[in-house]
Amino acid sequence: MSKKIIAIVPAAGVGQRALTGTTSLAKQYRLLNGRPMLRWTVEALLADSRIEQVRVAVSPSDTQAVNVLAGLARTVCRPCGGETRAHTVLGALRDAALPADALVLVHDAARPGLPLAALSRLIDTCLDDPVGGLLAQPVPDTVKQGGLQVGEDRVAVVKTVSRDGLWLAQTPQMFPAGLLQNAIESALEQGGVVTDEASAIELMGLAPRLVTGSMRNFKVTWPEDFELMEKWL
Repeated sequence: MSKKIIAIVPAAGVGQRALTGTTSLAKQYRLLNGRPMLRWTVEALLADSRIEQVRVAVSPSDTQAVNVLAGLARTVCRPCGGETRAHTVLGALRDAALPADALVLVHDAARPGLPLAALSRLIDTCLDDPVGGLLAQPVPDTVKQGGLQVGEDRVAVVKTVSRDGLWLAQTPQMFPAGLLQNAIESALEQGGVVTDEASAIELMGLAPRLVTGSMRNFKVTWPEDFELMEKWL
């Protein structure tokens, strides 16, 4: 295989929704079964030997990541994090200075449950795709659109939304490095809404491929998610 494959883990934020009254520790450093979540996440990526390197992008003021990741092979920690996820990923791409045709997998620091089978499926499927793709799960539940009722402090159903064709985006999201960097730069310059890497690619008029992910690969978002993730690991 001639294409270089690296992974980027944006880890410059704190995970505001996961904070509780008992801790202000950034969620990527919270312990899961005695080990920091970030270390679990990086090890999940290292499980596929085709990934040449995992580059963890942290805030320039971060003092924890280097120790948390100590001893892990093929892993570097870079202080190139920015004010948003998109700025952090862009900073990591610029810092890595990759060939345009290198393949980049961007993975959430808060998805430590990524199974090797799902990771390998994404790489196998998107290795020769000119656009790239992402892990995702078809929406299984009935979807309700909600809103505040006029004059009341009550969120109520506005309508039921068809779930046909709806998918829940996961990570990793895998794209050619040059394409992804151009997409994020363009989106930020034009004030586009970039919620994940695929959304930046979509703003270029391209259609990323959907690859079936895994329930285990959920994102640790709320305080109660930590206990659930511990049961999977």
